[in-house]
Amino acid sequence: MTQLTGQERAQYVQSMFTKIAHRYDFMNRLMTGGQDIRWRKEVIRLAKLPTNASLLDLGTGTGDLAREALKQFPQARVTAADFTLEMMRVGQKNGDLNFSSADALNLPFKDKIFDAVISGFLMRNVTDIQQALKEQHRVLKPGRRIVILDTTRPKKNLLTPFIKFHMHVIIPTIGGLLSGVRDAYEYLPDTTENFLTAEELSVRMVAVGFRRVNFKRLMFGTIAIHWGEK
Repeated sequence: MTQLTGQERAQYVQSMFTKIAHRYDFMNRLMTGGQDIRWRKEVIRLAKLPTNASLLDLGTGTGDLAREALKQFPQARVTAADFTLEMMRVGQKNGDLNFSSADALNLPFKDKIFDAVISGFLMRNVTDIQQALKEQHRVLKPGRRIVILDTTRPKKNLLTPFIKFHMHVIIPTIGGLLSGVRDAYEYLPDTTENFLTAEELSVRMVAVGFRRVNFKRLMFGTIAIHWGEK
């Protein structure tokens, strides 16, 4: 399904996340061996939030990243935004977040209002990466940070055959059994291999105006955290 483009792909992604919303968090823990919890802590640390910060968690899903922000900064004003309503409905059961429906390509927020814009596993799913970055740059205050947690295309090494087996056999099999939606867990590994390399995403960030862009790789090079300043 990664060959889909434009509105057709956007509709597929929205439909897919609607179907797996109730199992999404559990599958994240399972697929990452619980490491995603540590990654979220690192994302918030890298955001360098000031006191009483205004934070946008874009592509929030069920709100895990937004909740981590509130754990570290209880006084922060956090907006958890996503374009899949069912994901937010699942997250809303805790009743502790300010959810907002939003399209990453056309954010319903004013210019320069957030002290940080963060995202977890959003960028590989957007249909126009450059436009999504431009919108995040627009709503960010000057001097403040964007932090992106996402998959990245790993460099080839001795572990490559094992990584491919895990991504294309283990994940779809377990994901299909536990969620009943195998194609979703075939799509997600495919997006990893077809997404930008960490270096390519850095170049895109610089192109829209971010400076001091940097990144670190995690989990055998299949995950990266990028950050930059406006």
